[in-house]
This record gives sequence, C-alpha cells and structure tokens, in this order.
Amino acid sequence: MRGCRSSLEAAVKLGVLPFDDDAALIFAGLRRAFPQDGQMDLKIAAICLAHDMTLLTRDVGDFKDIPGLRVENWLD
Repeated sequence: MRGCRSSLEAAVKLGVLPFDDDAALIFAGLRRAFPQDGQMDLKIAAICLAHDMTLLTRDVGDFKDIPGLRVENWLD
C-alpha cells in the first residue's frame, strides 16, 4: 500500500490539468475527426493539446493518429 500512497502523493504535487474551455473546443474537433476513438482518450488528448503538454501513457497506440499531440511511454 505504501507504493500506491507514494505514487498518489507524487501525482498531487505535479497537479492536475483542467478540462477547460480551450480543451473542450479541441475535444469537439477531435470527436468529429475521430468518432471511433474513445471519448475519455480524446478528452485526455484535448487537455494535453490545450496546455501544450506531452501525454505520458503506456498505450501510445491509442493516441498515434491525433495530429500535434506529443506522446511518450516512460514505462517500456
């Protein structure tokens, strides 16, 4: 349980990016362009694009087609 608590504490220190108006506009465009993709994946991508951030994920393939999105996997 200690490992989970440490991970959570580290995440809290980093902060959480908001799904704000800019992200919502980007999401709407992504939803039209990629209707087959999962809604939550597109929201995550929109947040990263709106805040000019790199998305860290193990599931790089889920985001490979989204233009302008920087995606990295630090786990493999």
